[in-house]
Amino acid sequence: MKNVKLTLLACLTSLSLVTSVPSLAQKQNLGIFEGHGDIGAVLKPGSASYNAQTHQYELSGSGYNVWFDHDEFQFMWKRIKGDFILYTRAALVGKGVDPHRKVGWMVRSSLDGKSAHVNAVEHGDGLTSLQFRRTTGANTEEVRSKITGADVIQLERKGNTYTMRMAKFGEAFVTEQVTDLDLGDEVYVGLFVGSHNKDVLERGVFRDVRISVPAHDGLVPYRDYLASNLEILDVATGNRKVIFNAPKSIQAPNWMPNGKTLLYNGDGLMYTFDLAKGKPTLLNTGAVKNNNNDHVLSFDGKMLGLSSGVKELGGSIVYTVPATGGEPKQITPKGPSYLHGWSPDKKTLIFTGSRNDEYDIYSVPAAGGAEVRLTDAKGLDDGPEYTPDGKYIYFNSSRTGTMQIYRMKPDGSEQEAITNGEFNDWFPHISPDGKWIVFVSFLKEEVKSDDHPFYKHVYLRMLPISGAGRPKVIAYIYGGQGTINTPSWSPDSKRVAFISNTAESSVSPVEK
Repeated sequence: MKNVKLTLLACLTSLSLVTSVPSLAQKQNLGIFEGHGDIGAVLKPGSASYNAQTHQYELSGSGYNVWFDHDEFQFMWKRIKGDFILYTRAALVGKGVDPHRKVGWMVRSSLDGKSAHVNAVEHGDGLTSLQFRRTTGANTEEVRSKITGADVIQLERKGNTYTMRMAKFGEAFVTEQVTDLDLGDEVYVGLFVGSHNKDVLERGVFRDVRISVPAHDGLVPYRDYLASNLEILDVATGNRKVIFNAPKSIQAPNWMPNGKTLLYNGDGLMYTFDLAKGKPTLLNTGAVKNNNNDHVLSFDGKMLGLSSGVKELGGSIVYTVPATGGEPKQITPKGPSYLHGWSPDKKTLIFTGSRNDEYDIYSVPAAGGAEVRLTDAKGLDDGPEYTPDGKYIYFNSSRTGTMQIYRMKPDGSEQEAITNGEFNDWFPHISPDGKWIVFVSFLKEEVKSDDHPFYKHVYLRMLPISGAGRPKVIAYIYGGQGTINTPSWSPDSKRVAFISNTAESSVSPVEK
């Protein structure tokens, strides 16, 4: 019997038998994946599952290794064509047996054990590496990362270039890359666990699993749009939850003070989103129907400020309207004027305005009246927002050549930088309890300091209101413009709503 068993297990290295394994699991809920199975002649069968309550995936796998000319491991996969970005937070369970047990993302040409592949992997001893086999049966090559102990794993394909981005949660990515790796247009993409010991099963747990399809090179900004995922982030744990998919662009969710409703813009219109029902409802804004993502609720949630394009008046114009809807009242006489904040007493609005070809921050009475210029530094000043106590206005400015977060007194005095320019930082949002700032950070190598485009690699970072210490990354996102342009904190200061993007909304299903 032993020889018969080993013979049968060896047969699993053939593509025909390996691809039949997932058919046994079709009744399972596999989340965003299509199938799973053991790759190669493993001695101990592995398993894979998806927990619809926690939105986590768990895999157990054995196998001698993923190395040399063949592999043995457990694989949970789906087939994808074209470019993609894979993201997860992953961890091996327990102390384990072999220090080189593995957990990570895998991309393979086939399900054969000798298939060409690439993987972004975290080892049990903390070694972080990008491993790849260029052709079927060739020896595996490796590029070791400069960091160890990463638990955030991202793997991106653009043509035949694969980029691994790894981080310890809270820190920025460290990047490695392999080029000219032709795995074919349609590939098997998925999560994997290997024990590095044929006699042992090891377990791995994956959370915040995302597969995004990025913008193609010919996309025209502000004309062509990707699909949008409305997500909620727990700032203490970093856990994310997709609560709604939109096939078009939706942007800039505000959180209403009742804690039960979000507000966002899409196609020039405003929508409320009932968190319990998981459905949007059109908000009446009368004749003002060219709204952009600079919309802000008053601190009490009773009034809504809008920014809506009016070509005849020079661009975006500021309006106010009851939060329940109605006919908006025009506040600024000319554009471009982009609203970003209300004072806590509802008497003053602050906005970014272009006057004489220079973008600065202005205040204006909420009832309408004369504008007051608050900043005059060369370069773009943007994103102003009051603290809940009304003592400061936080904003972002490119005056040093890098976009940084600043703060000033409400009269424009005592302007000082809060961030150090490591990234291009935009749109500071202060938590309702007044303790924290969340902002979006663009990579300098991708984006100019005075721009905040769609569809880039961005971080959400958090910093104490004092500016002390180093900002912590709380989310790693494919997004940018529209992700978090407006105040997005929940009333209890525990969660943040934001938008991520993908060309195919089906790869990130709503997590109920």
